[in-house]
Parts: sequence; C-alpha cells; structure tokens
Amino acid sequence: MERQNVTLSLPKSLLKKARTLAVLRNKSLSELLRDVLEKEIMDESGYQQARDRQVKLMEKGIDLGTYGKISKTRGELHERR
Repeated sequence: MERQNVTLSLPKSLLKKARTLAVLRNKSLSELLRDVLEKEIMDESGYQQARDRQVKLMEKGIDLGTYGKISKTRGELHERR
C-alpha cells in the first residue's frame, strides 16, 4: 500500500494523551491514528450501506398479503369489542 505523510496540528495536551494511549496499546502514534481513522471510515461506510438498504426497502414496500386492497374500513379496524 502506498503511503503519504501528512502534517497534523494538535493541541499539546491531546498529543500527549494520544502518545500515552499508543504506548499502552503497543503501537506507534501513526498506527494508532491510522486505526482510529480506519474504524471511523468503516463505521460511516457501514451506516451508509445499511441506510441505503433500508431506503430501498421502504421504496419497494413490504408485501402484507393484501394484494393492494383494504378489506376493512377504518371504523371496522378501530371498533371496540
């Protein structure tokens, strides 16, 4: 995989915490940041795919077995027994 260096500007306190977290996870700071970015991108991608599936399903509709006909009136459906 081809890589490219980037420059980040982070608050010193955040950088210190990130370095500490990287050490605790036995990773370099670059590895930690790469993992976090990959997870965020995968989460967003998964959300978008799930959303697209649900929108398609709503557009298509669900077969309720009525063949598009309503056999009862609103009053009959809400009649108390």
